[in-house]
Amino acid sequence: MMYSEKVMDHFMNPRNVGEIEDASGVGTVGNAKCGDIMKIFLKIEDGVVLDAKFKTFGCGAAVATSSMATELIKGKTIQEALEITNKAVMEALDGLPPVKVHCSCLAEEALHAALWDYAEKNGIVIEGLEKPVNDISEHENLPEEE
Repeated sequence: MMYSEKVMDHFMNPRNVGEIEDASGVGTVGNAKCGDIMKIFLKIEDGVVLDAKFKTFGCGAAVATSSMATELIKGKTIQEALEITNKAVMEALDGLPPVKVHCSCLAEEALHAALWDYAEKNGIVIEGLEKPVNDISEHENLPEEE
């Protein structure tokens, strides 16, 4: 299985690892099939994501996608943050092997879960945001792990 240099870089030197105290939103998503768990913390002020951190328990690709996803979301408005899809994360990493595509889906879901948490805490509705799932293996037909 070949990983791009960017995936290896974000795996070996992950950005934004850790927690944000008093985070505006926290999203935790797992994948029961492969055992990956991703937790993303967002600090949001005036509708802008000022900071993002993550804690991920999983394979190298899961670490790399959460690292890249937190990089991509920083400085974005909430609406822009919603546009960070698994495809955007994969493109930013120069692609993932097919069996690891689900890791980028996990990153997208965890970002959305953190935004959902923020919306709930603040009693707001974020246009276009759907209630996240806790386990992405429930609703996606993903390729099985090797």
